[in-house]
Amino acid sequence: MRLTPSPSRKPLLAALLLALPVFAHAQQADPLWHGKVHAPQYKETVFPPWQHGANNPALNKGLEFTVPEINDLPDFHGNLDHPKLVIFVAGNYYFAMAPLVQAFEKEHPELKGRVFYETLPPGILLKQMKAGGTVTVGNMTWTVKPDVYAAGLKKVKAGIQDGMLTGEAIPYVSNDLTIMVPKDNPAHITGLADLGKPGVTLSMPNPAWEGVARQIEASLKKAGGDALEQMVYDTKVKNGETVLTHIHHRQTPLFLMQGVAQAGVTWKSEAIFQEKVGHAISHVPIPADQNTTAIYAAAVVKGAAHPQAGLMWAEFLRSPAALKIFEGYGFKPVSPPKPA
Repeated sequence: MRLTPSPSRKPLLAALLLALPVFAHAQQADPLWHGKVHAPQYKETVFPPWQHGANNPALNKGLEFTVPEINDLPDFHGNLDHPKLVIFVAGNYYFAMAPLVQAFEKEHPELKGRVFYETLPPGILLKQMKAGGTVTVGNMTWTVKPDVYAAGLKKVKAGIQDGMLTGEAIPYVSNDLTIMVPKDNPAHITGLADLGKPGVTLSMPNPAWEGVARQIEASLKKAGGDALEQMVYDTKVKNGETVLTHIHHRQTPLFLMQGVAQAGVTWKSEAIFQEKVGHAISHVPIPADQNTTAIYAAAVVKGAAHPQAGLMWAEFLRSPAALKIFEGYGFKPVSPPKPA
């Protein structure tokens, strides 16, 4: 039996027949055809969130749908349904937040499961605050206003002077820089001066977004003067050997594990965390005379919905329980701990 196309289908059939030569040519010309398409060769666990839900303080997680590289929000933690404490904290110690929140909830069980926190770079958090707490990621927009803000001491003091924060800046720990490299250190990096060598690809924080870039620029000048700083943050940016990040604490280790970069300057604590979770990451220490130390502090946000909870969190950060957690990642206390 022979089937004859109906008149209504003839235009569609003709279009398909005309397209076949083009389709066949595309198959021949495109190297991705003929079974040459491959999934990424790195493990799925390379992509954040790296702590597999441990940083989510919500009690009822409902349907869990996280697809690494496709659908994940690693710097937003908890439940937005009427939280009783909202923390905006610079992402330099996102990995320490889970044990910190757990220890805090033991002291304040009334807040268990009611803590929400963000771990974006401090400058981006300030932009969100200036936008009324509203932020958009992908196709989702939400509004959450912080009770407490934690970042570098200078940025916290500036926030108090600007009227965004209130009360005193409460310092608690310090951190030093290091050079993060892949575990086998393929570029044979031995110090900051090596970052200026031609051919060495870098992942570096963008000064427009991340405050740590200023500390890194200072350290580069200590190691090699203005020439080294210009090489890393100007010449190599222009020739493509330096990739500038928006969230260095996420992007730099990811770029190193993917082979996009061979080195990147981060806080020492971040390299220690990557090593602890078993990623193929190592680090090259920076001598004290070339290093730059940051002091972290916190302050209550002006007009906070839960100012007392915000103050309790800020005070908790310098408690013996909190300092013990920080010290496990290489942080150092900056003042005598608050009595337990």
